[in-house]
Amino acid sequence: MPNYQAPLRDYQFILNELLTIYNRTDLQGFDEIDAELVDAILQGVADFTTEVMLPLNSSGDVEGCQIKDGQVITPKGFKEAYQQYIDNGWATLTSDPKYGGQGLPESVGIFATEMNTSTNMAFAMYPGLTHGAYASIHAHGSQQLKDKYLEKLVTGEWTGTMNLTESHAGTDLALLRTKAVPVGKDTYAISGEKIFISSGDHDLTDNIVHLVLARLPDAPEGVKGISLFVVPKYLINDDGSLGCLNGVEATALEHKMGIHGNSTCVMLFDGAIGELVGQPHQGLRAMFTMMNEARLGVGVQGVGVSEIAYQNALTYAKDRIQGRALSGVKAPDMAADPILVHGDIRRMLMAQKAFNQGARALMGQQALWLDESHRNSSDEAAAKASKLAALFTPIVKGFVTGQGFKACVDAQQVFGGHGYIHEWGMEQFVRDSRIAMIYEGTNGVQALDLVGRKLLSDRGEALSIWSEMVKPFIAEQVSNDKMKSYILPLIDASTDLEKATLFITTNAAKNPDIIGAASMAYMQIFGITSLAWMWARMAVVALEALENGCADRAFYENKLATAQFYMQYWAVQTRSLRKQIESTSQLICELTEADF
Repeated sequence: MPNYQAPLRDYQFILNELLTIYNRTDLQGFDEIDAELVDAILQGVADFTTEVMLPLNSSGDVEGCQIKDGQVITPKGFKEAYQQYIDNGWATLTSDPKYGGQGLPESVGIFATEMNTSTNMAFAMYPGLTHGAYASIHAHGSQQLKDKYLEKLVTGEWTGTMNLTESHAGTDLALLRTKAVPVGKDTYAISGEKIFISSGDHDLTDNIVHLVLARLPDAPEGVKGISLFVVPKYLINDDGSLGCLNGVEATALEHKMGIHGNSTCVMLFDGAIGELVGQPHQGLRAMFTMMNEARLGVGVQGVGVSEIAYQNALTYAKDRIQGRALSGVKAPDMAADPILVHGDIRRMLMAQKAFNQGARALMGQQALWLDESHRNSSDEAAAKASKLAALFTPIVKGFVTGQGFKACVDAQQVFGGHGYIHEWGMEQFVRDSRIAMIYEGTNGVQALDLVGRKLLSDRGEALSIWSEMVKPFIAEQVSNDKMKSYILPLIDASTDLEKATLFITTNAAKNPDIIGAASMAYMQIFGITSLAWMWARMAVVALEALENGCADRAFYENKLATAQFYMQYWAVQTRSLRKQIESTSQLICELTEADF
């Protein structure tokens, strides 16, 4: 079984020293937390995930979920582990205290999510989707709906799902056919079939709350005619007790590449009673509240699985002996040197490490922007944070999951043939992490969103806000000799991003197809530059700590070494990506069908 050590010291560094969240008294509720409290909570999550969730990861993958007598059964141990999860209060961390939550910032909760995902991605999806359903009802539901559902969702007594996809309608939700017919005061009969529904049915809780996109009889065509409904598996009586089974069932389980421990279902709604969330024909807006929560969670999956894969690859590289270093014998008392001496092994491991730590810091920053958008008393500051969070949503979902998957593949490669064998766990990490590039909007769609909506539709307003954060930072640090090896690569990457942006905005006006042709490479440039910004900021913190005579010198020296590697290995890749955009975008558009 793979091993896992929660990166608690890195969490402390990000929260306390990089983001300085304990100084953010301008944000509502932040004055109620301190480092001691947060450290204790994250240590508790680390203990639970390592001791309870991790041992079920491999067995859950092998056993998978099953349907017996119309009921979906989760793998052995999942039900007991889930009960421990909610008994310990881990489901309530970042939810509204009014409904039983602990009210912690997302910038703290995001790292609990990472540990959940690292140790058991399939299990973590059950509470993860529930939190998304909570967020959507909390933001858009009536007070009656909130009173009816939120407390049970917050505590984890009930779980939640999101039901968008139909067999003929995936990303293009304008094509969906599920119908909602009024049958009484504020109630509707929902009929239709949904596919790929994560956590669609299971035996972990007594009730499951489905959020379902459907069309009312008078709905206009396209996405403007979509409404959102809350449809419980069991109807709820006036006193809050569970009533009869609603007209919803899981008719099949999808046979998937990975995340076998999560029940991905085909769901049939046959006149199921549902209630409207928000306004008629405004369902997509309400659902995207859940989707954006989910996209941050998916981005964390990219980091979380990559982290445990890296940890085990590093351990293996230190233990596995094979061949001798090209520069001479390094372990003369052994029959061969550990494979860590070999250059390509070192390259793969450092690429993983530099990505993981940079992406983790970006996740913390993204979560803090979300906190600021909800908790800042200044409307202007909250609006700015909201725009930044929207800008970076396709980066944390699209770029991070893509590179996280590649990092898992590299970790598997370190193991050689053993990486292809189930018992080592690496092939499961590759299979599990692959879905993160697909669901909640494929990474190609994320790239289109970044360029089409975040860059062109708002005329680069959000990008300008971020640029006004990066440029003063560069100006402040460029004259610092100790920072030059971190700042100069950031300048180069930022310049490539600016040139790529100019190329796309100029040429897309003449040919809109350029957007699709260039968007993926552009997202990569943006993502690499974003992490370069985070690494340069972390280098400032590490240098200051060393200059001030910190006790934990090895930690900060390691940070600087990893930052140096990121700048020299990762950041330089923006140049070739920019050249790719400039040289091939038009060619891609001009190819005929016969050319394929």
